[in-house]
Amino acid sequence: MKQKLTDVFFDLDHTLWDFDKNSELTFNTIFKNNHPDVDAKLFIDKYVPINQECWKLYQFDKITHEELRYNRLKHSFDAIDYSISDAQINKISDEYIRLLPDNNHLFDGTFEILEYLKPKYNLHIITNGFADVQSRKMYNAKIESYFQTITNSEMAGVKKPNPGIFNYALTQANAAFASSIMIGDSYEADVQGALNAGLDAIFFNENSMEVDGNVKQINHLLELKNFL
Repeated sequence: MKQKLTDVFFDLDHTLWDFDKNSELTFNTIFKNNHPDVDAKLFIDKYVPINQECWKLYQFDKITHEELRYNRLKHSFDAIDYSISDAQINKISDEYIRLLPDNNHLFDGTFEILEYLKPKYNLHIITNGFADVQSRKMYNAKIESYFQTITNSEMAGVKKPNPGIFNYALTQANAAFASSIMIGDSYEADVQGALNAGLDAIFFNENSMEVDGNVKQINHLLELKNFL
């Protein structure tokens, strides 16, 4: 008989916290104040896929935290053929990290689904994001109080999809693999990572990517009610 579910683990960025929308607002502010001749829309169109690629390299330890922050900006400015010094890139990078958590758009249905789940399960976060930034995002977006534990890759010493971060998170939460589930937007990091670690998973497949038909998936957060 299947063990009763007790603990639900969420990814944060691109799953509950609308990273792309908040990122766009942050860049609009930075460029308006310091680089008004940058075409913000063009920059953001290039930045979104470049940032995702940089994060992928980061999660597999191919680049460092500092390289991630620098490369995603440098490559985006190169892509729009905008000349900018390393000093200015580093300044924008610092400004971006400082301002990003001030924007707190969440995915549609976030509060409703957390209100629905909170009385039924212990809720937790597992994120590859940086501790200070993630904690400010959750505080400003007023979702911090829903979660009993927040595990980030700095604490765990490894990043999703490494099984070590899932082991660390479950130990922190005092939860069993058989009675826990992971929900996230990255098929590789959140879903395959969790499944490989022995944890059930639901794919937040907002863009309707084609994946293995056996994987549980949702296109909207409120569809979690069909599973939980």
